[in-house]
Amino acid sequence: MRTEVLPNAAAVAQRAATLLAESARAALAARGRFLCAVSGGHTPALMLQALAKEDLPWETIHLFQVDERVAPDGDPNRNLTQLEHDLLQHVPLPAANLHAMPVEQTDLDDAAASYARELEMFAGSPAVLDLIHLGLGADGHTASLVPQDPVLEIADCDVATTSVYAGFRRMTLTFPALNRAQAILWVVTGAEKTQVLPRLAARDRSIPAGRVRVANSVLLADAEAASSLDSND
Repeated sequence: MRTEVLPNAAAVAQRAATLLAESARAALAARGRFLCAVSGGHTPALMLQALAKEDLPWETIHLFQVDERVAPDGDPNRNLTQLEHDLLQHVPLPAANLHAMPVEQTDLDDAAASYARELEMFAGSPAVLDLIHLGLGADGHTASLVPQDPVLEIADCDVATTSVYAGFRRMTLTFPALNRAQAILWVVTGAEKTQVLPRLAARDRSIPAGRVRVANSVLLADAEAASSLDSND
């Protein structure tokens, strides 16, 4: 895992947007389209806003979700609501190129299976995305793969639903989907990540994030989050 430490969250966001744009251009040159999945939460907002300023051929880009809270359409807790506010309102991404997790459906397991099929329709079987953006929780979770949740042990499907975590059930990509990606972009900021970030850098499998194993991985962290990282990490 290549690690870059930047001065602050704004610098991390700009660097992440730059790397995403570079990955998109490389995929477009090689295959004619770019398949990317983005995470929700507070940290990605600045990155998405910076990405909106990049000059990209959005008609050739497909955006998927890494995870989503089970909540009504338009709910402020939805990752999709944030994605629309920070990115989609500012770029000409065709509606058909946005692949939102169908968390409004009554049967969530059926909805997860439907999303897995949608992934395969665009990314092959098994699905291989060009890039997946991930964050890191203070408890070591990534995506909506949280400690002690049974979803951590799923090995035979790419999308699943979780138990209640922080007030919401979630739909999430599973480890098989994450570990098949061509590249992982970790974006980690904030002092609350100081203790857990070295465990991610060391691939500590006792935390969910440490179980993501993609050779082509870049970790972007701000100085606060990285203050406990060994200089050799």
